Amino acid sequence: METVTLGLFSLILITCLIFGLPTLYALFAGLILFSGYALKKRNPPKKILSMLISGILTAKNILIVFVLIGMMTALWRACGTIPFIICHATRLLRPEVLLLVSFLLNSALSVLTGTSFGTAATIGVICMAMGVSAGANPMLLGGAILSGAFFGDRCSPFSTSALLVSELTKTSIFDNIKNMVRTAWLPFLLTCILYGVFGFQLHSQAETTDLTALFGREVVLHPAAILPAIVILILALMRIPVKFAMLASIAVSLIVGFFIQDLSFSDLPQLLLSGYHAADPEVAAFLDGGGILSMVKVAAIVCISSSYAGIFQNTGLLDGLKNGLSKLGSRITPFGAILTAAIGTSMIACNQTLSIMLTRQLGNDLEPNNSRMALDLENSAVVVAPLIPWSIAGAVPLATIGAPMSSLLAAFFLYLVPLCYLFSAANKAGHVRHLNRLF
Repeated sequence: METVTLGLFSLILITCLIFGLPTLYALFAGLILFSGYALKKRNPPKKILSMLISGILTAKNILIVFVLIGMMTALWRACGTIPFIICHATRLLRPEVLLLVSFLLNSALSVLTGTSFGTAATIGVICMAMGVSAGANPMLLGGAILSGAFFGDRCSPFSTSALLVSELTKTSIFDNIKNMVRTAWLPFLLTCILYGVFGFQLHSQAETTDLTALFGREVVLHPAAILPAIVILILALMRIPVKFAMLASIAVSLIVGFFIQDLSFSDLPQLLLSGYHAADPEVAAFLDGGGILSMVKVAAIVCISSSYAGIFQNTGLLDGLKNGLSKLGSRITPFGAILTAAIGTSMIACNQTLSIMLTRQLGNDLEPNNSRMALDLENSAVVVAPLIPWSIAGAVPLATIGAPMSSLLAAFFLYLVPLCYLFSAANKAGHVRHLNRLF
């Protein structure tokens, strides 16, 4: 019965994918399906409702952060923080180092904002436009942008995926980030070398857009605009809880907006709710976005996905798969089995959030240490999900920047993180021989 239930859920997801229906439809159908399974297992409706609520409550802090992210990203646009960063950063986009710098710029902005989608929609779009005009290979450029966008999505203290992992594993996000940095330096270095080698062959001298003049039509590019970003970085380094750091940045953004950008109180509610909307269409293409409403869809995905966790935990729906993974873990290390689970869940879930939750459910017996489990999830589900062509995790950023789907093959950082960590784990556990047979 468990196999049939999971098979039906997979079929629903695939059907939505084929017909281009929103993922939320499939997740809602899955909610009904799994609730029906729990009912079939003779759980009363009241208990099933309790399971659903208990799952959602695991993500309550993340939902609060979603609201703050929506507000902060809107204000960062309105007060000039993002335009200021982009204008100064894009001066580094020289043709011969374009791929490398695109990766680094997207990495930096994704660390600041914690969102791969937001990074792709701002600096990613600009890097793509400039790169194509300079004659860069769109596949390689798209891969560099995607790698950078998920660099911060993996290890930023403001990343919803990093926050989700810390909530699921009951660990400190700052301790997790320290571990993530420790395991990412080699993949990061190798990625820089690869983009440097591929990009150095480009020597076009195509004319680039004057972004300072363009953004200057809408906002004042005053040095004070960088203050909200500086505040949040300092507070993050001081290990101040994310919610308070974001509130402080929002407060500074308001001050800059009122005194530098002539932001009015009457415009504030609409700005915070629906995001920033530039009057100039050219500027709007680069800067529009943010707002609480921009987080509604992802919040709904998290809520529904979280509700699954309660049912899975209380009904034993995933027990058969967990037993199989335990046997696999003894052969290719616990992380090898967790990575295998992450690939499977990413292919089925079609989104990063559900993949993280399912991987956690399947792998919690493989790795009893919460800190190591958090690192295993960050090095598997978080970076594997965007590599699945039909998952919104990677498809949406690529569509946003206008890159081909083949760019997934050039997202080197997303491959190198799990591979380097897998071989490191195998070497420590003496499983290298088994991995050599697999590869």
